[in-house]
Amino acid sequence: MHSLIQKAARSHRLSLEELTFLLSAAELTEDLAAAADEARKRYVGDGVHLRGLIEFSNICRQNCCYCGLRRDNQHLQRYRLEPTEIVKLAENAKALGFATIVVQGGEDVFFTAEILAEVVTAIKKLDVAVTLSVGERSRQDYQLWREAGADRYLLRIETTDASLYEKLDPGMSHANRRRCLQDLKELGYEVGTGSLVGLPGQGLESLAQDILFFQEIDADMLGIGPFIPNPDTPLGHEPPGDFPLTRRMVSLIRLLIPDANIPATTAMGTILPGGREIALASGANVVMPNVTVGEARLNYALYPGKICANDSPAKCRSCMEGRLRSMGRFVATGQGFRQRNTTERGLS
Repeated sequence: MHSLIQKAARSHRLSLEELTFLLSAAELTEDLAAAADEARKRYVGDGVHLRGLIEFSNICRQNCCYCGLRRDNQHLQRYRLEPTEIVKLAENAKALGFATIVVQGGEDVFFTAEILAEVVTAIKKLDVAVTLSVGERSRQDYQLWREAGADRYLLRIETTDASLYEKLDPGMSHANRRRCLQDLKELGYEVGTGSLVGLPGQGLESLAQDILFFQEIDADMLGIGPFIPNPDTPLGHEPPGDFPLTRRMVSLIRLLIPDANIPATTAMGTILPGGREIALASGANVVMPNVTVGEARLNYALYPGKICANDSPAKCRSCMEGRLRSMGRFVATGQGFRQRNTTERGLS
């Protein structure tokens, strides 16, 4: 069993069967985390990139069965920030020291490609990296935002099991999701994707396939979070995802894509106190504190119980900085673009 971990750390390659086995091996969680933490230190260092997250709209045209923003959820107080409000939040985040701004929202059709391009252009004037996360759009939209200055795009695949994806995301096409990721790569974005761990009907082999897919497309950023049931969704009574399994996913991704940026997701901190710190000690190197304020901060309710919902952006940032210091880590400087190390990975 330990030889497989050594193989992953050395060659950054595992077969589907080997990955499936390691995902099943709860007794290897700590050993995987230790190997991943060593790889993290070697490839991306002790700095942790803090990225300011603006959640600008909880209105969504999609109806995903696991998401609190789903179109049919009648229990959610909907909101939409004005473009000027988004830019103001970005200015505040810049003043707090954030070098990357993440502009994230539901698939709100009010925000046309042109409106979002204007938002991106305004935020880029702050001398920050801009990440967009607004779902599935046309290649033309993605190109317009790239030309406006967007640097990164986050679009989680959630699962590479096409039948499960289309069952849990009614009216959506798995092929189109993959098309979006391909377009984003071809247009020169740094591309982030990821999985939900613990979806009903999802097996360990499916998660292993996810990791191989991430490696196949050479994803730049991988966000992995446990499924947290939302009572206002069709999956509200399902059990939550397993935290140790989610942790093993994070560790294996670090071992197989060692120079990628991997966030310690808010969901990991929500499902288990101190979960983000555990993820940071298991291979992660990014945290995305929320810089949204007011009712919007409370109503971007993907799942219940989200941590830090009542904190101010300034408090969140200073709190996270203190937690990092207590771990012997520090806030990284710069905009945190992926630094590929193809020679050391044996890809030269």
